[in-house]
Amino acid sequence: METDFVSVGLLSMYYMEMGTGKPIVFVHGNTASSLWYERVINIPGYHGLAPDMPCFGRSSPFDEEITIDRYSESIAGFMDVKGIKDAVVVGHSLGGCVVQMLAINHPDLVKAMVLIDSGAPTGLVTPKDHHPFIQLMRTNRKVLEQALRAVVPTLKEEAFFQKLVDEAQLMAPQAWIGNAEALSHFDISSRCSEYRGSVLVIRGALDGLITDEMAQQTARAYSKAKLVTLDGIGHSVIVEDPALFQEILQEFLAGIK
Repeated sequence: METDFVSVGLLSMYYMEMGTGKPIVFVHGNTASSLWYERVINIPGYHGLAPDMPCFGRSSPFDEEITIDRYSESIAGFMDVKGIKDAVVVGHSLGGCVVQMLAINHPDLVKAMVLIDSGAPTGLVTPKDHHPFIQLMRTNRKVLEQALRAVVPTLKEEAFFQKLVDEAQLMAPQAWIGNAEALSHFDISSRCSEYRGSVLVIRGALDGLITDEMAQQTARAYSKAKLVTLDGIGHSVIVEDPALFQEILQEFLAGIK
């Protein structure tokens, strides 16, 4: 595993990469970073890359308003700098919305999508009366731990969980409310038919954030989509059961070669 920084416009973006072969780009979710993919990035025959998006982890923050489109353009810029196109692009949670926008705006970059417990094409609305709790997550580690445990309900490794909490605390201050607002305003439902590539939609049956109907809505939006529901898994199979995710991903990859 190697890590480095690249310049994408005026931004500095941190990333990890591993392996050689066809490209897979892994896009993390809210309050997260590339670390969430550390245990699944190694796919034999593939070159895996997992950046920290702007405002997350070790990457620079945005100077302007946070939107899903800006996140997707940062990934497009990252792929351009790294000389990558026609990649399988994986997105988790908020990252799934980022990947969907990337695929629609830059279909040459995205051969196929894997959407893990992703927001639907109509976004994910967070009521404004929840904003004080989000701000409390930013300033109170115990509250943040409580919130993160809910999205990794079957993760039992406390040391690794605490690393995920550490990574969450690196998120830019403006992104805590900014990400919630960006997801609330995201809606590409009228454009999903433009994307013709294969799409794998994954949902953990124990996910308390993304409902079965949301996952079905995402799968219905794309002409070549398949929905897989994982019993006994919550919002984050990539850390709850990395081996299971790798198995599912490799099966999907074998079908799109």
